[in-house]
Amino acid sequence: MDQVLSGIRVLDFGRYIAGPYCAALLGDLGADVIRIERLDGGEDRGVLPVGDHGEGALYLAVNRNKRGMTLDPACAQGRVIVEKLVATADVVVANLPPDVLLNLGLDLESLRKIKPDIILTTVTAFGAGGPWSHKHGFDGIGQAMCGAVSLTGTPEQPMRASVAWVDCGTASLAAFGTLAALMARQHSGRGQKVETALLRTAVAFNNPILLEQDIRAPDRTAILNRGFMSAPSDLFRTQDGWIMVAAIGNPMFKRWTRLVGEEGWLADARFKDDITRGAHGEVISARMTQWTQARSTVEALGALEAAMIPAAPVLSPRQALEDPHIKATGMLAPMDYPGLPRQVLVAPTPVDLSETPGQLRLRAPMLGEHTDLILEELGFDPAAISGFRQARVI
Repeated sequence: MDQVLSGIRVLDFGRYIAGPYCAALLGDLGADVIRIERLDGGEDRGVLPVGDHGEGALYLAVNRNKRGMTLDPACAQGRVIVEKLVATADVVVANLPPDVLLNLGLDLESLRKIKPDIILTTVTAFGAGGPWSHKHGFDGIGQAMCGAVSLTGTPEQPMRASVAWVDCGTASLAAFGTLAALMARQHSGRGQKVETALLRTAVAFNNPILLEQDIRAPDRTAILNRGFMSAPSDLFRTQDGWIMVAAIGNPMFKRWTRLVGEEGWLADARFKDDITRGAHGEVISARMTQWTQARSTVEALGALEAAMIPAAPVLSPRQALEDPHIKATGMLAPMDYPGLPRQVLVAPTPVDLSETPGQLRLRAPMLGEHTDLILEELGFDPAAISGFRQARVI
């Protein structure tokens, strides 16, 4: 059976994570994705370098299932090629500022003149309509402005997450919106603009905390790794490592008190429900720390599992690669890439479809790897392609 997006062509003008990962997710579902880069390669190509040719881990992870070409879309001949590409496409993904889109002819109005039913998927830092709409930004900016950073770490040292959850969340929402636009086009015959923003994603993901602040104004501050809404919910040191434990609800808390020998706490008003336990989490975490520090990680996790309390080891990146569950479930899949000492481990589509699953079909392209082939598909002959190359159009 064909994949969900077989026959759909996506032009990826994205950079870094939000745009490219959106396009990669569409490629996982079968779309023909063409990544279009500057002649010397995008600035995101070498982030976390791992390859002999400067390829970075970020590029390899978020540019699978794409063909790659180089192109200067700003010059006259480059615009001609862009127009031919757009005429064959269904979706244009571009996490570029609005003024850059307009200058390159990649705004919705310009694209519609070429392909009336085109879908334009864009990502900005701050979203339209506000005093910061013109500014540029990255993942950490969204984390900082949504309130999340102020609740991580301590009041004296706020911390951002090292994982780019704002970028990845925005990419996923952009892919979600693109799929919705493709479905709408089936009924209306019209394309549309799909617009996401890093700050919009961050605010949406942090909505419960913001809603609580608006209604009750608790003015929460960072409390390291403790949870606000239940306890025990924290990171705990064992004799040989760290574990994460999260208990939610009275039945689970009752089992926890039995586990650590504090069943008398069930009659303590401080611990009557999740809210009060969260408010007095420091006491509960201190008791849990005593319990875990007397045990190895394996012993602690075994006892917690027997008590049916969710817990897991805190793994380093090296340990995550070696984890039996991550291996057994195929959460990382090996792919070849030229010039690397071993296969690269790429995370496949992080959602399973029983009938039309995503597939890792293509490794990330080398710089300009498919330029000639794509131009030939557009009808350019070898002489024209050679002329483009001499003129530094491609």
